[in-house]
Amino acid sequence: MLLTFQQAKQQILQSVSTIKSLTSEKVGLFDALDRITAENVVSPINVPGFDNSAMDGYAVRLADLKQSTLLPQAGAIFAGDDISNLHWPKGTCLRIMTGAPVPNDADAVVMQEQTEKSDLGITFLREVKAGDNIRRMGEDVKQDAITVNKGTKLTIPTLSTLATLGIGELAVFRKLKVAILSTGNELTPIGEPLSGNGAIYDSNRFTLKLLLSKLNCEVVDLGIIADDPIQIKQALMTASSQADLVVTSGGVSVGDADYTKAALEELGTINFWKMAIKPGKPFAFGKIGNALFCGLPGNPVSALVTFYQLVQPLILALSGLEDSSMELSFKVKTATNLKKSVGRLDFQRGVLQINAQGELEVSTTGQQGSHITQSFNQANCFIVLEQERGNVAKGELVTVELFNALLK
Repeated sequence: MLLTFQQAKQQILQSVSTIKSLTSEKVGLFDALDRITAENVVSPINVPGFDNSAMDGYAVRLADLKQSTLLPQAGAIFAGDDISNLHWPKGTCLRIMTGAPVPNDADAVVMQEQTEKSDLGITFLREVKAGDNIRRMGEDVKQDAITVNKGTKLTIPTLSTLATLGIGELAVFRKLKVAILSTGNELTPIGEPLSGNGAIYDSNRFTLKLLLSKLNCEVVDLGIIADDPIQIKQALMTASSQADLVVTSGGVSVGDADYTKAALEELGTINFWKMAIKPGKPFAFGKIGNALFCGLPGNPVSALVTFYQLVQPLILALSGLEDSSMELSFKVKTATNLKKSVGRLDFQRGVLQINAQGELEVSTTGQQGSHITQSFNQANCFIVLEQERGNVAKGELVTVELFNALLK
């Protein structure tokens, strides 16, 4: 009986705990984009570091405004000013600029648009409340607070926040090492003339390198391996000795020249090698030595779908990411009929868009064969059709899973 997609994914993610933890390294803040934090990041300072004005306006004491709504201006405070020796007479206000430090005894800052200026001073036109337009010390980030948790992917907004804290370097997990290889006598390196009528270009390995680069992995590229059991066995031994994860393309089906599965059985263990999904039924998962192994199907679409759905969350978890969930899915109506056979979970490629009535709907990209690479070119989502579901008629509800950043 074929393993379901959820059973396969669960087995894959459970294997993460059996792998030795990654070591960490220190990197500069600029080089930390998309890396995974190896420890909690604690703020060394308060942000803001002092009470400051959120507006160009006037600093006031509420007690003074109770006596009169017309106050003489006693001075001005600009951003960067040192006000430790400031003299501010009672019954007056202070001109203050955005970002300038607010005196300790100021109750509020009144924006200039709510005042009138005359030779006698500043008239305040509206009611003023305590705390108006004052950014309090530590309001954004408090000193000694955990700003970023361990196991977090560092994005541009996160790094921008850390820059405001003056943090120059971070402890991050080292990059995951992933060895890749393609198998097949029919494969020709990209850029070289095809070697014969039966030859095809090795597009899968090229695609794998792009995907792994986006996932911030260190790639060990072992190239194209001929359909020879001895060469494949040696390549897998080399790959497993140099990497945390080995990913191959081709050789895991049931053909006479599909030797990868046999080599894996000899060198390591196979957890499973068939799943009830389409495309991507012949997907092998196991272990060689200390390295995990993922054997992708040879068809380009099958390889891309299985990498996205199964290898991607594995890599994120192995890289130290605490939350490797990545699905953004919901139900919408289909604008087209969808062909589907009962028996396998189907990841069809679709286009999610807004129709003339302002409603979300999804359409198929056309032919869904595992060799039709064009099915991905216009797609922005997967249409996920349940294992026991058959053909889908226009207007029925289907589950749509938007592509994440890996395919954008």
